[in-house]
Amino acid sequence: MTSYFSSDFKLAVVGGGQLGKMLLYETRKFDIQTRVLDPSPEAPARLAANYFEQGDLMDFDTVYNFGKEADVITFEIEAVNVEALERLQAEGKSVYPAPETLRKIQNKGDQKDFYTEKNIPTAPYTRFENLEALKLSLTANQISFPFVWKSTTGGYDGKGVQVVREQKDLDKLADVPCIAETMIPFKNELAVIVVRNPKGEVKTYPVVEMEFHPEANQVEYVVCPARIDDAVAQKAREVATKVSEAFMHVGLLAVELFQTKDDEILVNEVAPRPHNSGHYSIEGSYTNQFEQHLRAVLNLPLGETASKTGAVMVNLVGEEGYQGDVYYEKIQDILALEGVTPHIYGKRETRPFRKMGHVTIANSDLNKARAIAEKVKQTIRVITK
Repeated sequence: MTSYFSSDFKLAVVGGGQLGKMLLYETRKFDIQTRVLDPSPEAPARLAANYFEQGDLMDFDTVYNFGKEADVITFEIEAVNVEALERLQAEGKSVYPAPETLRKIQNKGDQKDFYTEKNIPTAPYTRFENLEALKLSLTANQISFPFVWKSTTGGYDGKGVQVVREQKDLDKLADVPCIAETMIPFKNELAVIVVRNPKGEVKTYPVVEMEFHPEANQVEYVVCPARIDDAVAQKAREVATKVSEAFMHVGLLAVELFQTKDDEILVNEVAPRPHNSGHYSIEGSYTNQFEQHLRAVLNLPLGETASKTGAVMVNLVGEEGYQGDVYYEKIQDILALEGVTPHIYGKRETRPFRKMGHVTIANSDLNKARAIAEKVKQTIRVITK
């Protein structure tokens, strides 16, 4: 077996944002050497990496040459040059999750087609090459209001997703390849993190419940465990495991789900990496999602996924109307609250709805944790001085 710990072994992480930064907490804990590539000279992960390189993640030569110097390659963002990862894999490098998994997930239209092909329950949808084709389909009554519009590529953190309720909402849409998805009347938006190593060992984390910001279409709160019936939770974990098996992914797979009014479980979309819905695990779980991803991509035994305590996570995003050097107003006040741990991502510049950090509230009483989370949200503001 490869000696990962305190050795010359090198793990490459493509992308150096907050997910990379939090993954590097774990590589530091195990004394595993890391190389990080990111387009920003101020990337949050740069300080914890043994080697940091600034470069374009979509450029073939940059990604290929960067990956050549490592033993195992992983990524913390989907917008990566897949051809470079495929070449590295063909030349004998271990790339996890596999480039073919990433290719299926990068395009939301392909992702939806994949669910249909594998009999995985998902909301009905139609693919369009451009905005004109979508408008023609509306005129011909082939699709109808309301629907959810998603650009097939380039969307993240709520961008590239719009609820379209009436004709005038079409003016907000970009002229790009897209899907129109039937609006699902759902009770809850849920997520399950599935972890799998190359040996085929698979584990799931408890189901979490996600509460979204109505305008930004971003997660505001994540509650673990989800406040749902055990039978629904079991079904959600089973569906998520089926998705994992279909993709044959290695590493972490975050599966976002809808719980319908009839308690059916539908897959919304997935992310092949640590995910916002798993941040609670740093304080709440026996093995947090970042250590688990590391264990998986290095083919080590997987850790315990159970929770130590109830946990609620609050996202810290830039306030509307502020752009510039960040200031965390009243952060000292939330530190006085019970069970509160802030995580500041290290982005020096704030802008409206930019993810700047998160706060976990750990408490065995979930209702109490949720009430404290509300207080955190009302107290701290991510602004400029």
